[in-house]
Amino acid sequence: MADVKANEVKALRDRTGAGMMDCKKALVECNGDIEEAIDWLRKKGLAAAAKKSGRVAAEGLVGVHVHGHKGAIAEINAETDFVARNELFQKYVGDVVELACRHNCEVEQLQSLEYPQTGRTVSEELTNLIAVIGENMGIRRVCHLSVSDGVIASYVHNKISANLGKIGILLALESSGDKEKLSEIGKKIAMHIAAANPQSTSIEDLDPAILERERNVVTEQAKGTGKPAEFIEKIVEGRIRKFYEEVVLLEQVFVIDGSTKVKDVVAAASKEIGAPIVVKGFVKFVLGEGIEKQVTDFAAEVAAQLS
Repeated sequence: MADVKANEVKALRDRTGAGMMDCKKALVECNGDIEEAIDWLRKKGLAAAAKKSGRVAAEGLVGVHVHGHKGAIAEINAETDFVARNELFQKYVGDVVELACRHNCEVEQLQSLEYPQTGRTVSEELTNLIAVIGENMGIRRVCHLSVSDGVIASYVHNKISANLGKIGILLALESSGDKEKLSEIGKKIAMHIAAANPQSTSIEDLDPAILERERNVVTEQAKGTGKPAEFIEKIVEGRIRKFYEEVVLLEQVFVIDGSTKVKDVVAAASKEIGAPIVVKGFVKFVLGEGIEKQVTDFAAEVAAQLS
């Protein structure tokens, strides 16, 4: 095995733009010969993929997969919306989220799993896909939910194909009651989550920092009314209750009927299926959420595809 020095790895990285570990592996495989290592990286598609790695990938797909009492959701990004409609990319997203569900793993472990029928890992298959399609891509995040007795409900909004779209929801409902009816109410609540964007399941699990920030704001607003101190506290508590109705799933008004709180919908469903229902948790992935996107016009986007 060649004794690879750090400065040699850096030199190869500077010439190819490939990742540090890929450069090290290439040099080891090529006994330290940098020119052979460049060719090795090119043959693996790593150099070509690396050239695209600096481009913002904020499009792509969110995928969901449910199997038995567990479910997974994943976001895999690409540079343009065109790729989301590519069948190769869609298959990759579907396969990856299924692997994530089966192995109950996070992104780092997921990338090292064997990708079906290719002899490559999930990470290597993505590199191959980048070379074939010609866009930067990446597995951004994965999350899991499970129940011991109940159902995992899912919903995909702006669906591109089965279980793939722009917004994905997983919802965990624990109950020993009728599973078919439980799945029906779960689907409706998942659709509500997509529309209403709750930040927590219950008041108890709302992030204390979010609550404290809101309390500080409404307290200052209440003080600005000039009312006596004994009224200020009542005003603040009233506005906090209103805040709960805006951001806490069980306190929100159910969007499907526009009048009943979600917690009351759950209570009514519990009676209907003959057993208590506990909303254990939910996950909502919105494609590209939090990624700073590049602003380009359509012509520039097409030109970028041809470059």
